[in-house]
Amino acid sequence: MKTIAAIATPPGQGGISIIRIAGDDALTIADRIFQPVKKSIQPSQKEHGTFLYGHVINPNQQSQVVDEAILLIYRAPNSYTCEETVEIQGHGGIVCAERILQTAIENGAEPAAPGEFTKRAFLNGRIDLVQAEAVMDLINADSRKAANAAIEQLDGHLSDDFNKVYDDLMDVATNIEATFDFVEHELPDSVMQGIIQSVEQVKKETKALIDTWNEGHLLRDGVLLVISGKPNAGKSTLFNKMLGFERAIVTNVAGTTRDTIEEKIIISGISFRLVDTAGIRKSDCHIEQKGVARALNIIDRADINIYIADISTEVTTETKDHIESLPKDKSIIILNKIDKEPKFDTSILEGFTVIKISLQTKETNLQDLNNAIVNLLGINPNSQPHAVISSRHKNILQNIYRLIGEVEELVKLEDESQLIFAAGQLREAIELAGEITGKTYHKSLLDNIFSRFCIGK
Repeated sequence: MKTIAAIATPPGQGGISIIRIAGDDALTIADRIFQPVKKSIQPSQKEHGTFLYGHVINPNQQSQVVDEAILLIYRAPNSYTCEETVEIQGHGGIVCAERILQTAIENGAEPAAPGEFTKRAFLNGRIDLVQAEAVMDLINADSRKAANAAIEQLDGHLSDDFNKVYDDLMDVATNIEATFDFVEHELPDSVMQGIIQSVEQVKKETKALIDTWNEGHLLRDGVLLVISGKPNAGKSTLFNKMLGFERAIVTNVAGTTRDTIEEKIIISGISFRLVDTAGIRKSDCHIEQKGVARALNIIDRADINIYIADISTEVTTETKDHIESLPKDKSIIILNKIDKEPKFDTSILEGFTVIKISLQTKETNLQDLNNAIVNLLGINPNSQPHAVISSRHKNILQNIYRLIGEVEELVKLEDESQLIFAAGQLREAIELAGEITGKTYHKSLLDNIFSRFCIGK
């Protein structure tokens, strides 16, 4: 394989920058461009896990000093990619890192493609595809829970679950194909019952994995938490208080918020995409109409809705209709302005989670609201982290689940002539199960996964 190089640290100012070089010629290139303080020692002479202090030089420009640096040596197969690897730690900043990288490229390395280091780690058998995806999940994690789930996946816990499904499918297929050696109508009943039980078990395992997708989606993408209500009910005030700073403009003028405003917040270690919306009302203003339309659209897509109402106002038909359109299992109704005389008919709120509050009070405590939000999610913030499937895994598992269902129908007929069709469906399911961890793969699958990685990882 060609020797590749890339900057492994993010652009911008920082204490150090790291340039990673991996491949058969990594140490040869290091000998060319790195001059240790003790000039008698070359990088290629050093053992795995050691380092050298010195300078990066450019031999093509009369050994001009590029940067002062430390060079770390990773001998194959004990490196991230299982190849000969060196990492150069130079000064932080865009210029220093780019100068070192360019020197490496001028002396034999080729620029790495996005995710190429992790792709090599997969191709060289250090990790499987599920663990490779966990690397990107960990990099992109913006909450404690998301990071914990990614670490569990990187450690191989999710791979173990997928491998069990794969192995169990193989066992069922093997048992079915073994029945082909029996003379027709001489297959013992116990054998068929054992096959049925095995199919039911692997179907149950697959369904259990599919059921983790919703939590995975929420942890990876963030929970879409939408605040809605009539104008001047306190939406933007609540939005600002949940954020802890003044993000949305708050005035006494109804219809101040005309568009959706989104910010990220962390509640109990979980990432939320908090959205403030335009007040829901009929309006002759074309701009406000667009704002209301956008509000209604994002309310429909919300993972959790917070509807805020002014308790000092009477319920209108418009308000009643809107509240009744909200799903009770993922909606919270906030009755604001409890310091005023109540006029709101609370009988329409039966079945909803209801919180009463006064947002104008400086001592406003949102802990009850935060607790209610987490409870509606069904994710225990204090539970031990566990790996959860991604959308790619979900789509494959759903196809496997469908195939297993077809196999189940065939074997329950207890008709030996149907077992050959069941075996064919199982082989297709096994092929799909292999795609999850990378037991079977094609170039377009790898390109699709690793193209989403950053360069240098």
